[in-house]
Amino acid sequence: MADPRGFLTTRRRELPADRPVAVRLLDWREVHAHRAGHPDDVALVRRQAGRCMDCGIPFCHSGCPLGNEMPAWNDLAWRGQWADACDRLHATNNFPEVTGRICPAPCEAACVLGINGEPLTIRNVEVAVAEEAFDRGLLAPQVPERLSGHTVAVVGSGPAGLACAQQLTRAGHTVVVHERADRAGGLLRYGIPEFKLEKRVLDRRLAQMAAEGTRFRTGVDVGVDVTGAQLRARYDAVVLATGSTVPRDLPVDGRDLRGVEQAMTYLPQANRAAVGDTVPDQLVATGLDVVVVGGGDTGADCLGTALRQGARSVTQVEILPTPPTERPADQPWPTYPRVLRTASAHEEGGERVWATSTVRFLDDGAGAVRAVEVEDVEQVAGRFVPVAGTRRELPADLVLLALGFTGAEPGALLDELGVARGPRGAIERDDDYATTTPGVFVAGDAGRGQSLVVWAIAEGRAAAAAVDRFLSGSTALPAPVRASTVAMGVRAGAGTR
Repeated sequence: MADPRGFLTTRRRELPADRPVAVRLLDWREVHAHRAGHPDDVALVRRQAGRCMDCGIPFCHSGCPLGNEMPAWNDLAWRGQWADACDRLHATNNFPEVTGRICPAPCEAACVLGINGEPLTIRNVEVAVAEEAFDRGLLAPQVPERLSGHTVAVVGSGPAGLACAQQLTRAGHTVVVHERADRAGGLLRYGIPEFKLEKRVLDRRLAQMAAEGTRFRTGVDVGVDVTGAQLRARYDAVVLATGSTVPRDLPVDGRDLRGVEQAMTYLPQANRAAVGDTVPDQLVATGLDVVVVGGGDTGADCLGTALRQGARSVTQVEILPTPPTERPADQPWPTYPRVLRTASAHEEGGERVWATSTVRFLDDGAGAVRAVEVEDVEQVAGRFVPVAGTRRELPADLVLLALGFTGAEPGALLDELGVARGPRGAIERDDDYATTTPGVFVAGDAGRGQSLVVWAIAEGRAAAAAVDRFLSGSTALPAPVRASTVAMGVRAGAGTR
């Protein structure tokens, strides 16, 4: 184990200081400063890793879909054995530098230290090990010794698609990732703002994958540029990792007004502009009153983006009541509790309004939105009931809907492949990620429904094992979760990552 007395001598949970609010609002760089090799940060990480008790039953495992071996790499990080820590970390996670930045860390909610104190800073140790590994040149491409002769098409380059592709490439298959956007990365590139995940981090990993042999075909819309029949004829197996991309709408009066937009129209444009792309007719919040409908992570991303663009005001509206600050009695350890969480964007400004329902969007007389009419609600017998006398207007020149997603995008791709969809819009599959069409598999949100990035990576890895077994008759690839597995205590709510 790590320091045998570390959990006694280092009781306080410490994280590296974020960049000051006044400074970080002036640019798009990451809020958190991950300084690989910096003596102070390395000492802090090792000190915090030393708090790990290497529990007889490490409940942190129960919170992690990937089965990450936290006690093992905490011990190695505490000892400063970065190469071994890197190997143990990557044995279960293809992209720890990503999950260490954006995962909500259900493992920390399950940490035994959290029963009566502050849990271990697992996520920060994770990203620190990953960054030390890159900084020290410990992550050379893993080129397969021999090729199997089999070919696999992965459709979609989000976390599930990338994890699946990397695993299959390393198993010796020829893998081609098809992405309809101009660059690979999916949600990681165009859904998550630069201030949470700089795209250089993603590009660094994509370069490793390309060096290993994974091929990327961007700007290819499968179902349009390439038919499903052509895909099946060209490849021995197809993996659908297209995500859950159909946004949930808000069908109230005024929805068609100018200035009422989906969050995932607004955020990708901002992400492109942040890296220097020219975005014609970009939606920007400069000088505007902005209302974000939806209290999840996507809503917080809109908040932080609008503040950086110089919005006059930003209000984030959530229909649920304010969560408690402490773990509720009906959500006992080690479950992932619904408590009040403050994103970095919330520290930067704006206002959060709870237990508030959107009634309608108000017209300025020229077809554009001027305000959002809202009212307080309370939950009665599982329903939201308006509170009399609470209707009011929130000024709004721009309204962003961040209400989550309802399933895989219907269209030519799914029709041509002949895969079935369930009642909630997800692609149907069995426990081995196989769809109703032989040789076609599905991983991530496209089959699971909207969930966390860590679940997408886990499913991508597991689907890769299933595909390898389908092609080769057996597999040595790890399969962390079955397709029917339900997240332990983690609800995939609106806007979660």
